[in-house]
Amino acid sequence: MTIGNKVLFWHRRDLRTEDNAGLFKALSENSSVVPVFIFDQTILNRLEKNDPRVSFIHKELEVLKEFYKSRGSDLLIYHGKPTELIPKIAEDLSCKKVFTNRDYEPYAIKRDRSVFEKLKNKNIDFIGTKDHVVFEKNEVLKDNGTPYLVFTPYSKKWKTIFAQKYIPQFDSNKLLDKLYSASSYQKMLSLKDIGFEESHTFFPAKKISRQTIEQYQERRNFPSQNGTSRIGLHLRFGTISIRSVVNKAVKSSTTYLNELIWRDFYQMLIYHFPHSAKNSFRKEYDLIEWNKDMDLFQKWCDGKTGYPIVDAGMRELNQTGYMHNRVRMIVASFLTKHLLIDWRLGEAYFASKLLDYELASNIGGWQWASGSGCDAAPYFRIFNPITQQQKFDKEMKYIKKWIPEINSSNYPDPIVNHKMARERALERYKTGLKK
Repeated sequence: MTIGNKVLFWHRRDLRTEDNAGLFKALSENSSVVPVFIFDQTILNRLEKNDPRVSFIHKELEVLKEFYKSRGSDLLIYHGKPTELIPKIAEDLSCKKVFTNRDYEPYAIKRDRSVFEKLKNKNIDFIGTKDHVVFEKNEVLKDNGTPYLVFTPYSKKWKTIFAQKYIPQFDSNKLLDKLYSASSYQKMLSLKDIGFEESHTFFPAKKISRQTIEQYQERRNFPSQNGTSRIGLHLRFGTISIRSVVNKAVKSSTTYLNELIWRDFYQMLIYHFPHSAKNSFRKEYDLIEWNKDMDLFQKWCDGKTGYPIVDAGMRELNQTGYMHNRVRMIVASFLTKHLLIDWRLGEAYFASKLLDYELASNIGGWQWASGSGCDAAPYFRIFNPITQQQKFDKEMKYIKKWIPEINSSNYPDPIVNHKMARERALERYKTGLKK
């Protein structure tokens, strides 16, 4: 490769060139930009070898690499520990700076701190940029400078700041002449090279129609309808820009915009309160005595609880890696309230299955359902899966799609009585919170 004065750009949750804030910043330097991606061993080692999200990342990297090659450059892809590889690559290529987009999860912060220190020892700057969210860290705070713990006032402040502040989109593609010129191309790592198998899971499209956004409020709660955007996977891995989606939402749907603001809210919370990644935000909820019945938990996982709306959701998740958002709330409430099983087990199961899994949002959702989050449903709010089904899947279109045996003797009886489970949950929560 022929490179003069150069900097490194480290792709992570931003697998695109269009409207990429960190890449734009790197390209704005008077230097040649070397794009890099690391398959992080620490993360990959926790995953099943056929995890579809790894296949998704691999496919997107193939596209991204070909795009860079079409511009006479290349995307350098490695497999290992970023804390070791990034400083080595930067030093080997004599890069004076490393650019990336910030990540707010506890593991990422720890990893980036280590990379920063190692680069600093080599006199190499490490520069992070905001890209994954619209507002980060301390940009939306109370008047007293502390983080919001309730969504509604946070969202009002968010909208006020958004209206007053120009949110740029970064035309990275106009600066691609600043990419380094590759004299040869690095061979693409295969899935086998990194210890994985190809998944043939269906991945939703990157585009969201204006009609979907405009009709979102009316259709979003009905799982049999195609009323949600299903772009969570693309926002998770940054194959589309959050800024572009927000700008569409601002013009078309306050309800859809609020869903996007929830993303910022949860990312802000995980940054300020990293303990909530493993423990309840409201620590008193860790005193609740949870059931340890793994047989019941497995029936929930398998979609065999005898409650059709719960089972349909779990089977959809198991087969597709997706679950409708309304149903996510129902199944989470059922596990934590009806079965009195620790929300962490449900969160971990979702983490293993959801294509659009994102730590901050998933934890936020599960703690909301269990009552243990900062802005959660009160513990005495217990979804009735029967009335939820009647309200949101009255004709059972969604249920029949995922439970073909619904009207046969092969479908199980309910594993728990709703009235009994509700009363038991109220008592168990009440007792636990008094400790």
